[in-house]
Amino acid sequence: MIVATAGHVDHGKTLLVKALTGVDTDRLPEEKKRGLTIDLGFAYRDLGNGELTGFVDVPGHERFIRTMLAGVSGIDFVIFVVAADDGPMPQTAEHLAIMDLLGIRHGVVALTKTDRVGDERIDEVRQQIGSLIAQTCLREAPIVAVSALEGRGIDTLRDAIAYAAMEIPPRVASGNFRLAVDRSFLLAGAGRVVTGTVFSGSAVVGEQLLLAPARAEIRVREIHAQNQAAEIARVGQRCALNIVGGDLRRTEIHRGDWIVAPPACFGVTRCDARIRVLRSEERPLKNRTPVHVHIGAADVTGRVVTLEDGEIQPGGDGLVQIQLDRPIGMVHGDRVILRDQSALRTIGGGTVLDPMPVTRRRPRPVRLAYLRAQELATPEQALASAFADIDTLDLRQFEQAWNLSAAESGQLAESVDMVVVDDGRARLGITPARWAALAALVIEGTRAWHERYPDRVGVNESELRLALTERVRPGVYAALVQQLLEDGKLVRDGGLVRLPEHEAVQSSAEQALWERVAKLLAADGTKPPVVHDMSEHLGVPYGELNKFLMNAARQGQVVRVSDKRYFLPEVLRALVEVVEALVSADPDGQFSVKAYRDKAAIGRNAAIEILEYFDRVGYTRRLDQVRRIRKPATEAFGSLFD
Repeated sequence: MIVATAGHVDHGKTLLVKALTGVDTDRLPEEKKRGLTIDLGFAYRDLGNGELTGFVDVPGHERFIRTMLAGVSGIDFVIFVVAADDGPMPQTAEHLAIMDLLGIRHGVVALTKTDRVGDERIDEVRQQIGSLIAQTCLREAPIVAVSALEGRGIDTLRDAIAYAAMEIPPRVASGNFRLAVDRSFLLAGAGRVVTGTVFSGSAVVGEQLLLAPARAEIRVREIHAQNQAAEIARVGQRCALNIVGGDLRRTEIHRGDWIVAPPACFGVTRCDARIRVLRSEERPLKNRTPVHVHIGAADVTGRVVTLEDGEIQPGGDGLVQIQLDRPIGMVHGDRVILRDQSALRTIGGGTVLDPMPVTRRRPRPVRLAYLRAQELATPEQALASAFADIDTLDLRQFEQAWNLSAAESGQLAESVDMVVVDDGRARLGITPARWAALAALVIEGTRAWHERYPDRVGVNESELRLALTERVRPGVYAALVQQLLEDGKLVRDGGLVRLPEHEAVQSSAEQALWERVAKLLAADGTKPPVVHDMSEHLGVPYGELNKFLMNAARQGQVVRVSDKRYFLPEVLRALVEVVEALVSADPDGQFSVKAYRDKAAIGRNAAIEILEYFDRVGYTRRLDQVRRIRKPATEAFGSLFD
């Protein structure tokens, strides 16, 4: 468990941590000199449950709120400190508001410096604290009166924290690894060390990770978890990682960076979020208000663009797009704190809903519906709800936004009713209704083609896609056609597709000409005559014959290798087998034009035309004077090898 202090400056946070742990967290000379916490301080103590509890001591001065925010991000429990002599002060209220906006639900109020006042004052401040926390996340937190100097109440406070450590359920190690960096330094004999809180997932010694948003590759050489050497860093722990990497010499690491495991979200310059404006604000949050944005340990400037109404009233909430001045790491569910342009006061905060949104000043209702769906508790619920208004979603982007591991992504695909299509560039989730509508579109497109060209056996798949009344992504279209073929709603005929009931209507003259052409092409095997010679032999005008052959190629009856040369499909398959034989026999898996010409027993010109055709369809790749097979023949030629 990770515990942080919070409260006004000089209310005894550091001294209280020392009384609880025995560690003085003020480590900087300036802190010792001024008696003022400036940077984050850390301590660890076994409170009696056999596990180390990590303590983060944060500064209370208003000038160091950004540092305080870096310290309380990702904690489990807060010790909210109020001095009995001063009572609640300005930073008391602001720190409490921050705890509330961060959603920290577990904590205890430490009423410090009770040695300086009498019982009447203690009771008075208790009442003030009770009123202050009544409508916040700490409304049920116990108030423990303590004196760090005299040791009074310290055991009671320690017991309260120890009890919470046993009662707070452990965090689930879901998602990809994310550590929010709050310190980076060089350690003699070790090199670069980063420290921070693990927000999700786990990492082990030796694992390859990334520094975000710089995307520098790193390797974990050593891990210290909760101030002890460890082999694994887990969610909910404060960890120090000794990291190495070739890019680290040229890459600066800052507070607010992340150590992540891909495919975690690296760095973005905008996010959509739901923001609540503090009731204490005097004015509403207006569109395009400049702000300081705090996420994890990061602090970056930006603007808030309201997505629903023109402004959000004090005490109200609304959907916004936060546009940042530089990239920072974030995922769905991260808490965000907004402070004013001068970083003098906290104005609100909320939750990231979509870390990779489109830029849109006035979003459509469907976009707003999608964002509201992202407020649901689980990715399964969010995705299912989003499908009520959107029929196609980028699953990779959704999974990255929610920081889902590979196993969690697989579970998502099984849990939500959708068709998943992965075309390499995108992994899409499509609703069954949309999939059925697209399938009907392809069927109707094929039927329209048959009506337009009743004499053709079928239609080329590429031509069919272009002829559809609605544009369909190539990967989705290919999956649709394959599904329709498997279901028997389409039939493949040569290199074409058709409806099962369709039969090409050819005239008797066309049938007679095809029989003559096929006989002529088959007569010489792998050396069929060129179109000009065929025209003379058959007594058919060149233009007429060429048009006939091109139509036959579209129907899959012949294969057009070049402008002047056509092959029967079975002959071309034999020529492909020649390539396979040459590659199998060569130690380097390559062959020359001469070797192919000799093996196929064809002329040089014909060999070059055939090999250039193989290059065009992606079957082979030319490398200077030799060629290699680029992809399997079944993939390059498709139905030719069915």
